This record gives sequence, structure tokens and C-alpha cells, in this order.
Amino acid sequence: MITYLKLFLEFFHIGLFSFGGGYATLPFLYHIAEIHKWYTTKQLSDMIALSSITPGPVGVNVATFAGFSTAGIDGAAIATISVILPSFIIVLIVSKILDKFKQNRYVKSVIYTLKPTGCGLLAAVGVDMFVHNINLFGMILLACLFIASLTEKRDPIFYLAISAIAGLFAGYFNLTY
Repeated sequence: MITYLKLFLEFFHIGLFSFGGGYATLPFLYHIAEIHKWYTTKQLSDMIALSSITPGPVGVNVATFAGFSTAGIDGAAIATISVILPSFIIVLIVSKILDKFKQNRYVKSVIYTLKPTGCGLLAAVGVDMFVHNINLFGMILLACLFIASLTEKRDPIFYLAISAIAGLFAGYFNLTY
């Protein structure tokens, strides 16, 4: 019961304070991995990769996987509901009062400030993931896909699919060294 309450509170906190999309939840998820030890950073990296290629919002998918790895089906349901609940409540409230404050300069400045903050959080997580999960195969794959994306303009999903297939191949043949 305590685990369920902690799951709810942690993921409610994530849903309440992670502005900027699903990837903005990653610093909070890494914090949970360090503090509660519900999953390892390697498991979190796998959850992020899987969430990126499955349908739906990345933050919700990662919350569902993290909840499942912590407390099974019940944990997945609690984590998913609790990460969505703050947004649901905020949207209900904001939709009622938005017309009054649409042109307010303070509201505009807060929204303007949140954009670079979200970018900074994403950059910090990207650097952290890169430093902690570095391996030769990943570096070669990153370089190849980066060069390919510069020379061949394709949908990002194409490159994501290639990296997913390469990751499955590397994991199957244990090429992650």
C-alpha cells in the first residue's frame, strides 16, 4: 500500500512539474531511479527507447512502464493516472479562466520563459544519458545516423526505426560494449 502511495505521489509530482512534453519528465524519472531504486538507469533507458517507438505520449508511456516494473499492473495504472491527473486538473481550470488572461503580459512572459527551460532540461538529460550509456556500437550508430540525416532528408521516424532495429540487433548479438 505504501508503494502505491509513493508511486502516486512521485508521478503526480512529475505530471505537475514537467513542462515541455514527455521528455521533460526524464530528469524526474532519473531522480526516482536514484532515490527509490524501483528501476535502474539502464531499465529507464530501455523504457525511453520503447516509449519513443510506441504510440502515445512518451511521458505517459514511460510512467506506465515504470509503474509496471515497480508494482505490476496496479502500479502501471496508478503511475499512468497520477502522471495525467495534474494536466487534466490544470486544463479544466485554465479553460475556465483563459479568456480573461489571454492578453496578459505576465502570462505571456511565463509561457515565453518555459520554452528555454524545457530545452535546458532536455539537453541535460541528453548529456546525462550519453555519458552514462556510452558504448562503441552506440557511438558508431549515432555518427552514421547523424551523417545520414544531414545528407538524406527523411522523416525522423525512419531514423528512429533504424536505430530501434539496430538496438535489437545489438542486444541480440550482445554488441553493446
